[in-house]
Amino acid sequence: MDEGPAIAYGVLEKGVPVHASDGTRVGTVHHVVAAPEQDIFHGLVITTAGHARRFVEAADVSELHERGVELRIAPEDVERLPVPGGGAPSFKEDPASAMNSWSHWLGRLSGRGDWRRES
Repeated sequence: MDEGPAIAYGVLEKGVPVHASDGTRVGTVHHVVAAPEQDIFHGLVITTAGHARRFVEAADVSELHERGVELRIAPEDVERLPVPGGGAPSFKEDPASAMNSWSHWLGRLSGRGDWRRES
């Protein structure tokens, strides 16, 4: 099967077929999970034949091609992949604004610190 030339994760398109290690088609690309600012490829979210979404970590992706993705795992392992859970939370710390507040000192005593979850 001609999957076309090898490509980088940044140009992989939605809907490209995904194949297990034995060549069995197990789904299609839903989207790429990456941190492009740091050029880090985390993996793929795929839509399986049963219309479920699964996260395939980068270590389980063998090759990316223009018209196909090859995985390092067997077809039966695809259904056991984790369901994507969304992005990681982001936090900010502003110790300069909190240094003289009671919440800062209470945080220091409790070991919590000045981290605040962003919404």
